[in-house]
Amino acid sequence: MLPYQTLLSLQRGTSLALPQQIAAGLINLIRRGVLPFGARFPGARQLAEQLGVNRQTVGLAYEELQAQGWLVQRPRRAPVVCTQLPEAPGQPLPVAIGQFPARAAFQFPKSDAAPAVQLPAHPSLVLDGGSPDARLAPHALLTRNYRRATRGVARYPQLLGYAAPNGVLRLRQQLARYLHDTRGVPATAENVFVTRGSTMAFFLLAQLLVQAGDTVVVGEQSYAEADAIFQNRGARLARVAVDEQGLVLEELEALCRRQPVRLLYVTPHHHYPTTVTLSATRRVRLLALAEQYDFIVLEDDYDFDYHYAEAPILPLASAAQTGRVIYTGSLSKVLAPAYRIGYVVAPAEVLQALAPIRVLVDQLGDPLLETAVADLFADGTMHHHLARSRQQYQHRRDVFCAALQARLARWFSFVPPTGGLAVWGRLADTVDLPKLAQCCRELGLLLSDGRAHQLLAEPRPMHLRLGFAALTPVELERSVRILETALRSLE
Repeated sequence: MLPYQTLLSLQRGTSLALPQQIAAGLINLIRRGVLPFGARFPGARQLAEQLGVNRQTVGLAYEELQAQGWLVQRPRRAPVVCTQLPEAPGQPLPVAIGQFPARAAFQFPKSDAAPAVQLPAHPSLVLDGGSPDARLAPHALLTRNYRRATRGVARYPQLLGYAAPNGVLRLRQQLARYLHDTRGVPATAENVFVTRGSTMAFFLLAQLLVQAGDTVVVGEQSYAEADAIFQNRGARLARVAVDEQGLVLEELEALCRRQPVRLLYVTPHHHYPTTVTLSATRRVRLLALAEQYDFIVLEDDYDFDYHYAEAPILPLASAAQTGRVIYTGSLSKVLAPAYRIGYVVAPAEVLQALAPIRVLVDQLGDPLLETAVADLFADGTMHHHLARSRQQYQHRRDVFCAALQARLARWFSFVPPTGGLAVWGRLADTVDLPKLAQCCRELGLLLSDGRAHQLLAEPRPMHLRLGFAALTPVELERSVRILETALRSLE
């Protein structure tokens, strides 16, 4: 018998398992002619004794050789080298040692979309773009409902199977009733399509409604993620100014006279990022322009539930009767960002066309979570949660605005928002916002460096959006003190 203990060099403790090393070594001997076609392999026990391994390890190596076509097993006889080598002979795939490759070996288009903000593992304080306080969400009741939905799988097994891509019927019914009662949107369940957050809604709608080269109109300052989705689809973004009453419709109409417009993306309740509300007069005029110039209105009503000063102006979708307005919203602002539930409200035929596109990227949503959230609406929990959180956020807005005015008036000018979850303002010309953001970070406060909201005409970032809802009044006071310290240190 050949001296396999010399011919096969095994290395223990490496990432390549011993059976793979034995198989690779025997293939090498076959290729070199040391083991010619038809030659007998040693028995598994014999080879194991020579190599100092157990018999099972050799057995696994032989199974690998047989699977690759190098070895022929024979009943009650030793295996032999196959007389016909595999068509594409090769060793078992080598196991990479070390780090995964840092760069790809091929070319691909890079996206201009801004990456998600990477927060430290334990951030101290965050003034983001306007997130809710996840600590206020009814987690215990939602967990109870989730468990109840899970226990109900025995009666309703479809909750764990592939279901309709437009969402659980019970949630769509509850959302339709909720939108009718709070916003006057005359929707039924067939007009509601549930998505994993509003970002997915924008993506699916862009795939359906926008073609490369189409003109999509957005505000001069707009929601960056939505802008990126339209641009990724190949749309040409046309920006119109935003003043204290919302989109400047004279600019929009002038644009429509010059070229066809396919879609207008608008956040009328609290324009993102400036927080201004589109006036009632402009809403009426906007709907008329959409009819006159034949464009789609995509209404993003991301924080309608949070209004403080007075009754809010109803959405465009509540007044549009011609099927030209598509309405979107999200429960991520109501509960917490991790609960990915958004929705689209549109004519049924639009949603029917949306379904096959959704299946291509996500077969369906989360039926168990959707059922649990539907129960929050049905038993009144969501209503009470919204009333409580709205009261909390109004108090936090008041505390935050008072602190900003008392401590930062020299550097930061703003108008207290009538609703929503963030303050929008402008820094003094002497302030370097990226440096300020870095200084605050070193002091334990995270905020935007302003680049996402910088206008082309501005030499540097000058505007800041500060979300106040996710922090308690005490945390907000601390955040403003840190801002003051940072601003003084940069003078």
